[in-house]
Amino acid sequence: MSHCHDEHQGHGGHGHDHGHDHDHDHSDDITPALQHSLYQHIKFDEINTMNEAVSGSGKAVVKKTWAERLETEPELASDADEQILMTIPFTGQVKLHSILLRTSATDSAPRTLKVFMNRDGLDFDTAEDLAPTQALEPAQTAEVQEIPVKRHIFSSVRQLTLFFADNFGDGEEDVTRITYIGFRGEWTQLGRAPTHILYEAAANPSDHAVKGTDARRLNHETGAGGGGRGA
Repeated sequence: MSHCHDEHQGHGGHGHDHGHDHDHDHSDDITPALQHSLYQHIKFDEINTMNEAVSGSGKAVVKKTWAERLETEPELASDADEQILMTIPFTGQVKLHSILLRTSATDSAPRTLKVFMNRDGLDFDTAEDLAPTQALEPAQTAEVQEIPVKRHIFSSVRQLTLFFADNFGDGEEDVTRITYIGFRGEWTQLGRAPTHILYEAAANPSDHAVKGTDARRLNHETGAGGGGRGA
């Protein structure tokens, strides 16, 4: 399950030098995301994805850094049908602020995202039947969207399960496609008092809203860069 991961090792501290041959300051689109990212606190090797067409592709899209968010490969695509179930554990306790997602403006974009907190042993049947911690509605867009969660509910997260229940195909599109997943919030080492907490910057009223969500378009100035259900 380590497919597509070696090239991403050591990217947790990605800086501003991404091969550009100009002196443009990327602080507006890079630094804020890195400051509040939970990237370095994810247990990548323990991520489990059910119904992924390519083994390891779920881990691979989570392991993309913010600088790699617009790259179209690797891509997580569903296999037997449009549903995807992912479990992402963290190295400590997290107060989740938001989920970052990049899909597409096609019918393969996920429509319903059910988020479960600290639930072990979920499969597709239980994820369908249980009430989620929160249900979200991602937009049908190729922009990176930031989808806020209810922070007071997600205040002590050790593990998240993301259930992409359907897509915009209304039953006509069997494949759901996702190219980037990220998380923002605060992290605390388990068993210790918080020593370093990063707070999300206040929302800018001029931020663009994406239809269908409270998501903000984070990258409008940048260019776009098999397992079965029981896996």
